[in-house]
Amino acid sequence: MHRKRQLQGTDNVLADLGFDDAEDLSAKAALAFKFNALLDKRGLSQTEAAAITGMTQPKVSQVRRYKLQNISLERLMQALVSLDQHVEIVVRPARRAQARGITVAA
Repeated sequence: MHRKRQLQGTDNVLADLGFDDAEDLSAKAALAFKFNALLDKRGLSQTEAAAITGMTQPKVSQVRRYKLQNISLERLMQALVSLDQHVEIVVRPARRAQARGITVAA
């Protein structure tokens, strides 16, 4: 019986799957998760969310379904601000034990 060689994974499953823009997609997913949680908590429809955030209803629908290729990080951050959230960006030197990159905590 032959064993398959196991590959070492990272903290970013999208990078492990080979996405070129894994860091960007991961950050967008974290922001979209927070956005969707807020819409659910407030009971907002896509049309209501669009009116509040200035997005179109189809764009809100894309975020609700995590179809994030055609939406920018900036737009997601602006939408969260429109929903009374504070978005903070922190830049600091990467520690040796921690790889450089983008991390979003939402």
